[in-house]
Amino acid sequence: MRYFIELSYDGTAYHGWQIQPNGASVQETLQKALSMLLREDVQVTGAGRTDAGVHAAMMVAHMDIPTDLPISTHQLVYRLNGILPHDIAIHKIYPVADDMHARFSARARTYYYYVHTRKSPFLRDRSWRLVRTPDFDAMNRAAATLLEYDDFTSFSKLNTDTKTNICHVTSARWVQLGEHEWRFEITADRFLRNMVRAIVGTLMEVGRGTLTIEGFRQVIETKDRCAAGDSVPARGLFLQKVEYN
Repeated sequence: MRYFIELSYDGTAYHGWQIQPNGASVQETLQKALSMLLREDVQVTGAGRTDAGVHAAMMVAHMDIPTDLPISTHQLVYRLNGILPHDIAIHKIYPVADDMHARFSARARTYYYYVHTRKSPFLRDRSWRLVRTPDFDAMNRAAATLLEYDDFTSFSKLNTDTKTNICHVTSARWVQLGEHEWRFEITADRFLRNMVRAIVGTLMEVGRGTLTIEGFRQVIETKDRCAAGDSVPARGLFLQKVEYN
């Protein structure tokens, strides 16, 4: 039987979601906890693979159990939260159809990237501090052009095993949260490795006045990662939502 698991995590201490040969991952930590509680080898598949240091307000994973769970899903959530480290929280576990897949059945994903323009001791691991305030209006005009394209090779990490760089972005905008706090919100059917952080880094060039909006279009159209801006730090990035039919 297949179950979906909804969880969140602080990615600061992890080398990303996916199991790594030489570092702690969220996937491995969750699998060990499930295997211990259910007394069998449990493998989980996530809706995506966040990079090292990236957080998730909502990650969805699935697991397959050959027999009925020995305890209720509510009890399993409670017990998992009791043994998992403080930076991983389980919210819901529920049965789904056998053909539902945490990754391939997702129809949309939303990421948030947080920035702040005044020093704060409370945001240092959750947001990227900007020394100078960029032109957010110009960055919003540039972000709107993302909806006109579907090939985002310019914002993809090099030498990945991805078969296609085609993504359909349905929303991209900067939102002001407070006098000194902003976030970038972007939704698409899928994302490439490092895509959001590369987009934000390139938008920052627009905000600083070193790249025009037409220049931002040219970055997309060249389909060359070297034409785009630097990737911004991982600490400001959150996988915010995963949507299914």
